[in-house]
Amino acid sequence: MSTRKRVAVIGAGSMGSQAMWRLAARGADVVGYDRYAPGHDRGAAGGETRIFRAAHLSEPAYVPLLRLADRLWDRLQQETGRALRHRNGSLIMGESASAPMRTLLSVSAAQGLDHEVLDRAALARRYPQHRLPEGHTAVLDRRGGTIRPEASVQAAAGRAEQLGARLHRYTPVRELAPAAGGGVNVVTDHGTDQVDTAVVTAGPWINTLLPDLPRAVEIRRLVSSWHIPTTHDWFAGGAPSFVRSAPHDCYGLPSPDGVSVKIGLSFARHLPVTDPERLDRTVDPAELGTFRELIGELMPDLNPDPVRLSVYMEGYTESGHPLVGHLPGERDIVVLAGFSGSGFKFSPAMGEIAADLALDGTTEHAIDFLAPTAPGPVV
Repeated sequence: MSTRKRVAVIGAGSMGSQAMWRLAARGADVVGYDRYAPGHDRGAAGGETRIFRAAHLSEPAYVPLLRLADRLWDRLQQETGRALRHRNGSLIMGESASAPMRTLLSVSAAQGLDHEVLDRAALARRYPQHRLPEGHTAVLDRRGGTIRPEASVQAAAGRAEQLGARLHRYTPVRELAPAAGGGVNVVTDHGTDQVDTAVVTAGPWINTLLPDLPRAVEIRRLVSSWHIPTTHDWFAGGAPSFVRSAPHDCYGLPSPDGVSVKIGLSFARHLPVTDPERLDRTVDPAELGTFRELIGELMPDLNPDPVRLSVYMEGYTESGHPLVGHLPGERDIVVLAGFSGSGFKFSPAMGEIAADLALDGTTEHAIDFLAPTAPGPVV
C-alpha cells in the first residue's frame, strides 16, 4: 500500500502557493483550494511589488528564516525561469536611539549581514530623493530588494502543478472537520474530500474558516498609493526599496517600469475589515492626507497627487508575530496566518516549514516563537 501523504492546502496565495510547491517537490499528493485563483488582487499579495530584506527590525530569530527564504527565492526562479526578485537593496530608516533601529544594527553586526550605515550627509549624497530628519539613521541592506508578488504566487502555484499538485480554482472551502479515524474532511460546495493533513493559508478569510484561533488575527484594509517623481533622482543609485520605522511608519518601492513610486503605510493607519467579501475599495480623499504629509516631509521630490490607488487586505496579530504551527488540539491541521504586513518576503521559507509540519509533524527550523499559542513580545 502506498504511504504517500495526501495534503490539502486551503488558499493558494502568498503562503499557500509556496506550501503547494514545497509539498509537491517532496512527493506529497497535494490538492489546493482557492476561492479565486493564484495572483488575484483580493488578498495581501497584490500591489505589483513587495520588499525583501535580509535584516529585521524586531526579532533576531527571523534572520535564519530570512536566509532560508533567500535561498528558496533563488531556487523558485531557477525552477520556473521567472525573474521574480530584483536585488536592488533596501534602505531602513528611523530614529537612531529607537529600539527597532538598535535591534537592526546589533543583529546585522552579530549575524554578519551585508549592510552599510549611512548618516544624513551620506544619505543625501547617495540617495538625495530621501530626507533624513535630525537624530535619524539609515541602514542599507545590500541583500534586500524587490519581489513581484502576483508573478511569484502564480509561479509557485504553477510549479506545484507541474510537479503533480492539483488546484481547485474558484472553490471556497466552507468547513474543515476532523475525519473519523484521523485526517481532515475538506468541505466545499462540490462535496467533501478527505485528506491526511490540511495546511490552512486562508489569508484574510482565516477567521471565517477557523473562528477559534488561540490568538486573534485582525483583518485590516490597506491602501497603496503610486506617485510620479518630479525629478529623476528617485531612480538613481539603484533605486532601493525603503522602510521608515516609527514615528513615520511607512514603506515604499520604485515601480519596475521606472515611472512611479509606491507608498504604503503601517498597521495603525489601516481601517479594520469586518467582512473580507465586502472590502471597500473606494479611497476617500481624506485618506490621502497622511500620504501627502509623509511625502512633503520625507520625499519632497515626489508629486503628492497619486496616479494610482489600490486597496488590499492583510491579517495582523497583537504581537506582530504570525501564527505558524499545528492548530492546538488538531494534529492534522497546520495553520499559517496573521503575518502582519511583513510576511511576503518569508513566504518560501514558510512553505518549506508548512511542508515539514504536514509531512513530518515537526520541523528543524526554530519557529517556537511563532507557535499559535505563543503570545510573543509586542513589536
